[in-house]
Amino acid sequence: MQIQVRTDHHIHGGESLTQRVEQTLRAEFARFGDQITRVEAHFADTNGDKGGDDDIRCTLEIRLGGLAPQVATHDAGDIDIALDGAIDKLIRQLDSTQGRLESRKRRPGTAPGAADENEADE
Repeated sequence: MQIQVRTDHHIHGGESLTQRVEQTLRAEFARFGDQITRVEAHFADTNGDKGGDDDIRCTLEIRLGGLAPQVATHDAGDIDIALDGAIDKLIRQLDSTQGRLESRKRRPGTAPGAADENEADE
């Protein structure tokens, strides 16, 4: 899994932020294994120098092999909460996507060998 972490010019975290985000993402998405090819994390201060509550936005884009990218965004008062919120949203999306893919595989007549079974019944 390739991970890229970017920030706007209002958020300063440097290498320590990058390492912390990478470690969190690898741990949270480990169960999806090699399905995930790339994760991009972008942090922005939506209010800039003005300050304010819930002004840190984390946008995560995840790429699964062979599927369209999925994106989740979460706004919070600090980086860690924004990251956790975006991760939770993406995990729900991934679980839903995997469920839909699995249900397609289980439909009658779509599994490999299903046509052979139907012909044998005749």
